[in-house]
Amino acid sequence: MSKKGIETLVGLFVLLGMAGLVFLSLKAANLASFGQRDSYTVTARFDNIGALKPRAPVRSAGVTVGRVTSVYLDGQTYQGVVTMEIDQQMKFPRDTSAKILTAGLLGDQYVGLEPGAEEKPLVTGDTIKMTQSAVVLENLISQFLFNKAAEPAQGGGK
Repeated sequence: MSKKGIETLVGLFVLLGMAGLVFLSLKAANLASFGQRDSYTVTARFDNIGALKPRAPVRSAGVTVGRVTSVYLDGQTYQGVVTMEIDQQMKFPRDTSAKILTAGLLGDQYVGLEPGAEEKPLVTGDTIKMTQSAVVLENLISQFLFNKAAEPAQGGGK
């Protein structure tokens, strides 16, 4: 094989490697879906959204069915408002509940949907009424420590 042929193969190999790195970085940042799917938009209000971010997955039974499009604070109720796009093929009932969950002990947060039993499906512009806020690990630890400090001392006192 000539020197020019080897250089061409090396260049092709380098380009494939760079394309692979770009793909992996997009996948890690949840940006790998380039296509636009048909979806409908719903909102949910939470007292505490924890560290939920836009582009976080929306899952039901462990399967990704949508993405969080925006997160903001309502100035009237001081609740976090989460807007989600859900795949059009997934028709959730209107009495669906939403929870902010964590993947693993310290993983990323996502919205979990649990379908209800109503026959009418959610449509664009609907608000999910039944929500459960994020469990913040720091709050749990501080509650535990506060409760321990409030307990009377046990042992050999008078």
